[in-house]
Amino acid sequence: MRRVAIALIASWLWASVVIAHEVRPSYLELRETLPGEYSVLWKTPMVGDARLALEPEFSGTVEHTSPVVTHRPPGAAVQTWTVRAGALRGQTLRIRALEGTMTDALVRIQFADGTSWTQRLTPSIPAAAVPLRESPLTVAGVYFKLGVEHILLGIDHLLFVFALLIIARGTWQLVKTITAFTVAHSITLGLATLGTVHVPQKPTEALIALSIAFLATEIVRGRSGRQGMAWRAPWIVAFAFGLLHGFGFAGALAEAGLPEAHVPVALLFFNVGVEAGQLVFVAVVLAGLTLLRRIVVAPPGTGTSAAGLPQWMALAPAYVIGTSATFWIFERVAAF
Repeated sequence: MRRVAIALIASWLWASVVIAHEVRPSYLELRETLPGEYSVLWKTPMVGDARLALEPEFSGTVEHTSPVVTHRPPGAAVQTWTVRAGALRGQTLRIRALEGTMTDALVRIQFADGTSWTQRLTPSIPAAAVPLRESPLTVAGVYFKLGVEHILLGIDHLLFVFALLIIARGTWQLVKTITAFTVAHSITLGLATLGTVHVPQKPTEALIALSIAFLATEIVRGRSGRQGMAWRAPWIVAFAFGLLHGFGFAGALAEAGLPEAHVPVALLFFNVGVEAGQLVFVAVVLAGLTLLRRIVVAPPGTGTSAAGLPQWMALAPAYVIGTSATFWIFERVAAF
């Protein structure tokens, strides 16, 4: 029964791979370089060769003082220009046409006095008022949500955790394995975000895919009776590869940016959000296994698993995970 449930969940994850890549955030950054003058960076996702038709709008007077310059790194359009505004505090910022998309927009305004404002706009809430002062509580809420969404939309990280759930046997081993993964990626997330350790992002993403492929191979080997280190001590493997995944989380956080006045708060709550999302995923998988185990009964003595499926279905999750990881390896290496 457990094998059937795992196979079904793996199929759902495979179907989610393509969907996850369609939900990419936009990013708006304004930096006050002189009183009332701002440099603007506006990054929007590309759909094929076209840029999403999103535009930032303020409720007050904001005058362009330089032409818009556009360049297109892979998957995005980045526009830069400068503006003059009497005062942005108290104005309402709207991302025009955001409500008709599937993407969010992270906004950060850095003022000359060292304060900043960070907000996340969504299709359901495409506008927000720039407050007179930003509180640490606001930053905490924004980056907590970013952390939760990053892990739940990061199918590669979820497949790695899913593989760990397959390998870990018993409650205590599962707790040790998930804890080891959490501690490891928290360490490297912090070190990389604070600039203590620098690693190139593209090779890191390829190695993350390789770590997933390794676990898929270990699942197949273990099912055939050749259980290696991943089966004997999954918490060690989880810790070792968790260090690698932490660098991946740091890359995502670097793209979003950190408010200079609240770096510790943003880093802490992004990591807390990642852990919360990870625990939600683990809980949903385990709850699904428990539910299916109760409602489906394997036919006795038929040589099949629950619901009449052949025994080879026990390997289906490993092949789904391994195929996805192999695709990502080639895709990410090609992007070097």
